[in-house]
Amino acid sequence: MARCTAPYKGHRTASGRANCPACGGRGGYSSYSYTSPYSSYGSNYRSGSSSGRSSSGGSSRSKKASWSSPTSSVYYTPAEIRTLTPIRENVEKRAVIPDLRDVFLCHAWDDRKHSAKELHDLLEANGVSVWFSEKDVLLGSSLLREIDKGLANSRVGIVLVTPNFIDRVRNEGIAEKELSALLARDLLVPIVHDTTFERLREVSPLLGSRSGLDTNEESMNKVVLKLAELVKVEETAV
Repeated sequence: MARCTAPYKGHRTASGRANCPACGGRGGYSSYSYTSPYSSYGSNYRSGSSSGRSSSGGSSRSKKASWSSPTSSVYYTPAEIRTLTPIRENVEKRAVIPDLRDVFLCHAWDDRKHSAKELHDLLEANGVSVWFSEKDVLLGSSLLREIDKGLANSRVGIVLVTPNFIDRVRNEGIAEKELSALLARDLLVPIVHDTTFERLREVSPLLGSRSGLDTNEESMNKVVLKLAELVKVEETAV
C-alpha cells in the first residue's frame, strides 16, 4: 500500500500532491487527519483558562479586589467588583473621620437572635466593629434616634435580607428612615440570606436593584471575609 510522503502537515503545493504515490490524482489536500495533542483536555486547556473555573462568564470568582492585600485568598466575581468599588471609595473617604464603626447592621427584628447575631459575631471575630441594635440600643432609648447616631458613625451599612426582612418590608414593618439614609449614598451592601434577590425586588424594587453578596452562592464565612476586606483601610491609604 502506497504511503503519503507528507502525512503530518499535508502537501503544500499541487505538484507535491500530484507526485505523491498515495495522494496523486486526489482533489484537495491530504486526507490525513491531524489531531492536536491538546484536544483531549478540552477547550479550557486550549484557551489557557483553569478547568476549575466556572464557564458562566461574570459569575466566575477569579478576581482579587484592588483593595485586597497581596496575601488575600478572597476572590470576587466581576459583578461583585463593580458593586463594591464605589462603596470602597466612600469607605476610604470616610476613613479620615475618627471613631467610626466599620459597619452598621440593618436587620429584621425577628433575626436579632439568629442570623443577624451570627453575622455580627463573625464580623467581630474578623476584626470588624459593628453597630448592632441588640447591644447598642439601651433599654428606654429612642430607637430612631439611636439609628440616626449609628448611621452617622459608621463607614458602611449592610442590610441582612432574610425571609423575615422581606415580610417586614411587605408589611411596612421596617424603619423606612433607616433604609432611606442607607440608600441615599453608596454606603449600602445587601446580604441575601435564605432568600433571593428576585423575592426582594418583588417587595422593594429600589433596594432589590442594588447588587450585593449572597449566602446561597457562598458561605456566610466567605461573605464576612469580603466585608472585612471592604472596610479595612490601612493608615497609608488614608
